[in-house]
Amino acid sequence: MNAKALHTLEYDKIVQKLVAVTATSLGREEAEKLYPSQELRVVQRRLAVTDEASKAISLKGAPPFGGITDVRASLYRAKLGGMLQPAELMDIAQFIMGARRLNRFIALADDELTLPLLTDLREPLTDFKQLEDEIRRCIDEQGDVLDSASPELASVRRDIRINAGRAREKLESLIRSSSVQKMLQDALITQRNDRYVIPVKQEYRAHFGGIVHDQSGSGATLFIEPEAVVQMNNKLRELTLKEQQEVERILRKLTEAAGERADLLAGDVDLVGQLDFIFAKASLAHAMFATLPTINDEGRLYLRRARHPLIDAKNVVPIDIELGDEYSAIIVTGPNTGGKTVSLKTIGLLSLMAMSGLFVPADEGSRLCVFDGIYADIGDEQSIEQNLSTFSSHMTNLISMLGQVTSRSLVLLDELGAGTDPAEGSALAIAILEHLHRIGCRMIATTHYSELKAYAYNRAGIINASMEFDVATLRPTYRLLVGVPGRSNAFAIAERLGLPIGIIEHARGEVSEDELKVDTMIASLEQDRRTAESERQLAERLRRDVEKLQLQMQEDRLKFSEQKAKLIDEAREQARLSIAKAKREAEEIIADLRKLALDEGASVKEHKLIDARKRLEDAIPAPATREPRVATGGKAVKISAGDEVKVLSLGGQRGHVVELSGNNEAFVQLGIMKMKVALADLEPFRQQASSKSKPQAQATVVKRTRDDNIRTELDLRGTTLDEAIMEVDRFLDEAFLSNLGQVYVIHGKGTGALRTGIQEFLRRHKHVKSYRLGNFGEGGAGVTIAELH
Repeated sequence: MNAKALHTLEYDKIVQKLVAVTATSLGREEAEKLYPSQELRVVQRRLAVTDEASKAISLKGAPPFGGITDVRASLYRAKLGGMLQPAELMDIAQFIMGARRLNRFIALADDELTLPLLTDLREPLTDFKQLEDEIRRCIDEQGDVLDSASPELASVRRDIRINAGRAREKLESLIRSSSVQKMLQDALITQRNDRYVIPVKQEYRAHFGGIVHDQSGSGATLFIEPEAVVQMNNKLRELTLKEQQEVERILRKLTEAAGERADLLAGDVDLVGQLDFIFAKASLAHAMFATLPTINDEGRLYLRRARHPLIDAKNVVPIDIELGDEYSAIIVTGPNTGGKTVSLKTIGLLSLMAMSGLFVPADEGSRLCVFDGIYADIGDEQSIEQNLSTFSSHMTNLISMLGQVTSRSLVLLDELGAGTDPAEGSALAIAILEHLHRIGCRMIATTHYSELKAYAYNRAGIINASMEFDVATLRPTYRLLVGVPGRSNAFAIAERLGLPIGIIEHARGEVSEDELKVDTMIASLEQDRRTAESERQLAERLRRDVEKLQLQMQEDRLKFSEQKAKLIDEAREQARLSIAKAKREAEEIIADLRKLALDEGASVKEHKLIDARKRLEDAIPAPATREPRVATGGKAVKISAGDEVKVLSLGGQRGHVVELSGNNEAFVQLGIMKMKVALADLEPFRQQASSKSKPQAQATVVKRTRDDNIRTELDLRGTTLDEAIMEVDRFLDEAFLSNLGQVYVIHGKGTGALRTGIQEFLRRHKHVKSYRLGNFGEGGAGVTIAELH
């Protein structure tokens, strides 16, 4: 790929945007290495895995990358036999937990969406939970080795506390003495070199035995270890050394365990980095409102409402362009500041993005190509230092690319032939275009030369295009019009600005008759295009009106069918109730007859009584079964993505179709909820224009499905306790329905009132099996982790 083109098309700024949305340093490292691929299969796989990540984010929210850090350096040291510090071991434990949570996130998404590429990536992830648990058993979240790490450490630290207490008691009894207090600078006990000492005035040094460990800056105070506590301090020193040895033994044992798994864990680090990079591409697509393009290697390019990703979405004007089928080159003409250069950059940059596995900011159905090289000569690159004019600079770039362009390349040329004599520049431009056209590459060039309009008009495989200009407002519209060459608007602009008509007419007389004919032809083409566009919009409005009428008629027929079915059901129900009443009365009569037969010995046969009851049961009509709803003519109602529908099983609850799925089902958005519903249970909804009263609200029962976007974390910082408890209650219900085994409630540290209230609520909640504060790397006292039943 041409490095100069990457810089010219500002590909590096897209990479920076991608880096900014990565969640870890591992993902950042992968994003910074992003580079377009020239292999079709590679590009297709990159786009497919980005698409899977995008679907997972839409369903489950952002993936859990919190707490994951790059531990490869620590693993390498552990493998070589070095001893890791507690903080490094805690980072490894945190990484193991983070990788496990990420693995579970993808597995849950795969259960509902089927994500084969992401599943292939996450399956090699190992789960060393035993190592993680062992590290957490020995080290706390502050990075200190716990007493419980070993019985020996607990015993040594107990002895240290006992001996330290004795030493302090001895010194306290000493400094409480009134005779000693006058010799002390301060009546306190301190430490020097891990030994207990007292601050003695310089002049009383001779009154104390023991050892001098330090003195103040002025020399007026000596820090003396009295002889009475020397043996105690010696014992403390011995115990401290034993403690250090035991801590080192524990750390070496944990380091060895990590070193044995270093290679597998290092592989997990690389996989997590790749997954962060992939999900970052999906997040960037969501931020840009980008879509998945169809990709090919046949030189076909079709962009629908394509937008430059580095221009504010509120200001950018979308363009439509097609290249590679009927024509392989486009010559774009139009005024300066009309958007020609932005259009060139949009086409080139979107091609680079697709070849990098990124979605592109264009409408669904866009098609892009994998090129073996993209070459761009855009902008005025005059170099004073190299003594190159604008023309020379363009020629240098062109000469460099002409030796590399192939039939599978994309060439973007801005202001071709500019910067020199117009006659020579236009001739040279035509020659360059002809040479590139013979090579067979895909090419888009912009120019001011009118000679190139005629060249494109007479040459097969090349088409004119222009940037639209509104003469009425004297402003460009920035719309790209393929098939219509640009016209000179100089006379019209001058007339609008008030230049005397005599001067304008004299200027027109200086223009050749052929050029005036061409200008008139272009104006006619523009008028024809506007007329065709107006008629197309009118036809589109008429088509929509006809569709509305058809849907209205269909709704009326469906309502009639519903009313008819309702009346029949009511009649059947009344008949059923009447017969049921008759049956009860008959049962009472039969019971009386049986009693009579028993009392009087009459020979009433039991089988006759059973036959009589069976005839009564057969007389009760069964409720009618509803046929599937169909449109007029017996055809099933067609449901498409974006349609507004009613869910029949929910009492006619209104929503809109997000997307269709297999097995005759669709994802329907109902307020804040998204459900998977059978197509047979949906009915298109259209608001009647004649309706003057709002429909009465219907009571509905909404069932949550696994398609809901369930989070594993709830951030309550900044809320009151009452608000927090309501949010926690709803959050736990959603997590329980989604079969989550563990959730994270973030309440912050603060005064602790919010944490206490939430934990008291968790203690009583029916879905909570247990809860605990977060460990080191999980948020500590600012997070409560709840285990669910």
